[in-house]
Amino acid sequence: MATKLPSALLTWLVISTCSLIFFYSKLLPLYPSLKPSKVPSSQPPIPCNLFAGKWVFDPNSRKPIYDETCPFHRNAWNCLRNQRDNMDRINSWKWVPEDCELHEIDPLEFMGVMKDKRIGFVGDSLNENFLVSLLCILRVADMGARKWKRKGAWRGAYFPKFNVTVAYHRAVLLAKYEEQPKQLEIHEKDEVKGVHRVDVDIPAKEWADIGGFYDVLIFNTGHWWGYDKFPKESPLAFYKGGKPIVPAPDMLDGLQIVLKNMAAYIEKEFPKTLKFWRLQSPRHFHGGDWNQNGSCLFSDPLKKSELDVWFDPSNNGVNKEARLINQLLIEALQETDIQLLDLSHLSEFRADAHPATWLGKKDAVSVWGQDCMHWCLPGVPDTWVNILWQLMRYQLATK
Repeated sequence: MATKLPSALLTWLVISTCSLIFFYSKLLPLYPSLKPSKVPSSQPPIPCNLFAGKWVFDPNSRKPIYDETCPFHRNAWNCLRNQRDNMDRINSWKWVPEDCELHEIDPLEFMGVMKDKRIGFVGDSLNENFLVSLLCILRVADMGARKWKRKGAWRGAYFPKFNVTVAYHRAVLLAKYEEQPKQLEIHEKDEVKGVHRVDVDIPAKEWADIGGFYDVLIFNTGHWWGYDKFPKESPLAFYKGGKPIVPAPDMLDGLQIVLKNMAAYIEKEFPKTLKFWRLQSPRHFHGGDWNQNGSCLFSDPLKKSELDVWFDPSNNGVNKEARLINQLLIEALQETDIQLLDLSHLSEFRADAHPATWLGKKDAVSVWGQDCMHWCLPGVPDTWVNILWQLMRYQLATK
């Protein structure tokens, strides 16, 4: 039989315990460090405007978590291996939003949340640039990651430890397009060598069969919508329902038609998928376009006061297309459930962060010019990944 405690001792124990609880509760406000410093993963903070802010030089705490050995690098963007100047400085700038905190992605947390899920990027090479950043970051959590190329994907990776797939589908116009020979009855006397037929209501085959496969999709298009890609000698010809659109739209009107048709297709075919659309990544050609000896040999980001000079369409500069195309994108995506990833503004500052002349291949600059469009890795796309993950984490938790 258990021995009973004397009543006096029991009373003393109760009084002592209550006193300790009261004393400790008074101490807590004096030691705020005892409180959790982060909101638990199960209750992510409501996202504020992560796209408005400034770049702060922070060399002590801002360090990339991957290097030139990542197997998913693309040679021309691997600026560490290509020994690009100022890489330490390029990666010492931290994006600081105006009214909230942007957290660095934790690859293990990402994999824990996204276990058994798939993430897809669809668009041009700037979305591939985005993808490579994410793959190299996630590989830190699973060094057994291996290359993956199925379902029409251009490239990607499978992370076996977490059963996560991340892939890129190359579809530069999003819509189906193909080169067609010159039709003499139509172009008998002009200089047209042939046309590129664009079916505005049909997705490109590279992503036409991914319905139901991905849990998250990130779309983009824009960099191929220019006369440097499709000159007057081989223009775009727009079709809908198998018939030519009459009157024939010009380049930007055709883009607007494609955007509206692709947005409608995406909403219809991916109703349960978390969908993002990345706005334009700005170029930083100075002194001429890519084929006119344009360069981007800058040591620091641009100042805020310089941005309109570079990018405002009214100034008719060589880098004006990003804001022009963004206007069309924003209009086309209104009243859809596709979320905008407005990474344009924060990227406009970073004239210093492109591969420029360090392309990893002999004579590349003499053939292609400096690369002032894509981004060094590690680099600016790592910040894009941080923003994407903060938004994904919130949306997935609230679905």
